[in-house]
Amino acid sequence: MSGPHDRFIRYVLEHSRRAAALLYTLLPPGLAARVDWSTLRSQSTAVVDTAIRETRNDLLFSVRLRGSARPAFILLEHQSSVDGRMAARMLEYVSRLLHHWEQQHPSGGPRPLILPVVLYHGPRGWTAPRRFEALLGVPLAQARREGWLKHLVRLEYVLFDLMARSERELKTLACPPLVRLALVLLRLTSTRELNRRLMHQVDLFKEVYGSPEGRRELDAVVYYLQERGTKTTGEVTRRVLACVMREQRVEALMWTEGQRLRAEGRKVGRAQGRAEGRAEGLAEAVLRILAARGVRMGDKTRQRILGCTDLATLDRWFERALHARRLSDVLKEPGTSS
Repeated sequence: MSGPHDRFIRYVLEHSRRAAALLYTLLPPGLAARVDWSTLRSQSTAVVDTAIRETRNDLLFSVRLRGSARPAFILLEHQSSVDGRMAARMLEYVSRLLHHWEQQHPSGGPRPLILPVVLYHGPRGWTAPRRFEALLGVPLAQARREGWLKHLVRLEYVLFDLMARSERELKTLACPPLVRLALVLLRLTSTRELNRRLMHQVDLFKEVYGSPEGRRELDAVVYYLQERGTKTTGEVTRRVLACVMREQRVEALMWTEGQRLRAEGRKVGRAQGRAEGRAEGLAEAVLRILAARGVRMGDKTRQRILGCTDLATLDRWFERALHARRLSDVLKEPGTSS
C-alpha cells in the first residue's frame, strides 16, 4: 500500500503540464530540448511488471521526439532511501518495458528510447552507483584501457538528488508553484526540519493558492502534511494558511470531509478489531465522500463498494474519491472499458 510520499508525488504529477515542467528540469538539456512536451502522457506501470506496480515508486510517461518517429518513454523512480542496486533495478525495468513493447508491436518498427530517471528525497545524499557496470566489481579503468569495457552491459540513470539542491534553487525552478512546493517539502526529510522550515514557505503557499486549481492543490498539500507530520506540523500548517487566506477557509482545509471520513473508517476498523471491520469502515467512507461530492450511483454499484473486502482496492478507491467528478474516476481500472 502506498505511503504519503507516493500519493503526494503521484497527485503532483498526474497533471501533464506539471509533469512536463518537472521532467524538463530533470532531463539533460540537449534531450529536453528535443522532446515535444505537448505529447507527454502518463502510462500505466503495469507494462513494466504487474507484480511490482503496487509496491514500487515508479511513474511512466510516453513522449515524442521532435523530428523523429521513434517512440520514447521516461521511467521516473522516486526514492526516499538509497538503493545500492538501483542501476540493476533500472536495467530490469528497461528490459521488461522493451519486452512489452515488442509483444505489442510484433510487426517491428523502431524500438523506443527509454530513459530511466531517479528522483531522490532522502535524509542524506545519494551514494549508490549510477552506472550498472559499476555494480559488476570489474576494474573499469583497466577494461577501458584494454578495450573490453564496450562489451559489458551498460546503463546510467539520470539522478535528481534533492539533497544536492538548495531550498532557494528549488523555489526558483521553472515549474508550476505546486511542483516547486512539493520538491521543497520532500527535501525537508525529518519531521523536526519540516516543522522548523514550514513557515518559510508562505510565499510558495500563496503562489499555489493563486493558481487556477489553487484550492484543490492546497487540499492535497494539507492532506500530505497531515498524513506525514505530527500535531505540531498541523499547528504550523494552520499558521501558514492564515497568512494566505481567511480563517474560515483555513479551518475548511485543515479538516476536510475526506480527512474526517478516513478517521471514522479507521476508528470503525479499530473498534471491530478485524479486517472486515476496517474494510467496512473504508467502504462507507468512500460512499459518503462520493455523496458529498455529488457523484450519483445505482444500487448495484453501491453494493459492489460495500461488498469489497480488499483493503488495497478500497484504499485506492478512497484516494480517487477525494477528487472524483464521475463514478468512473473511482472505479475504472487501467485496461478496462468501464
